[in-house]
Amino acid sequence: MNSAKVKAALDEAMTIDGALGVCLVDYQSGMTLGTAGGEELNLEMEAAGNTEVVRSKMRVMGALGLQDRIEDVLITLGNQYHLIRMVKGTDSLFLYLALSKGPANLGMAKYQLSGIEQKLV
Repeated sequence: MNSAKVKAALDEAMTIDGALGVCLVDYQSGMTLGTAGGEELNLEMEAAGNTEVVRSKMRVMGALGLQDRIEDVLITLGNQYHLIRMVKGTDSLFLYLALSKGPANLGMAKYQLSGIEQKLV
């Protein structure tokens, strides 16, 4: 995956209604591979925290013997949605998108993020 493709995907994600910030993260290493937006957020800290969310869910799935994959994880706050979208076809990447609840359309945001995810692989 090249950096131009990552930048284009993250820039596209920032066009989603209500987008506050987005990053591409490798949850195995915890490294942030790219960010966009996020002036109101600490995207590096968001990436690290959400890495732990994904790792935790993977451990639980393993302990339960679930032979499945995570598509996405939604965290709803008072004023924001935080959406974690696993990048299909990779072993360890996810997109993290923070949205302002007011202007966001959650269904449309999930649909758009899914399309962006497909462009990364």
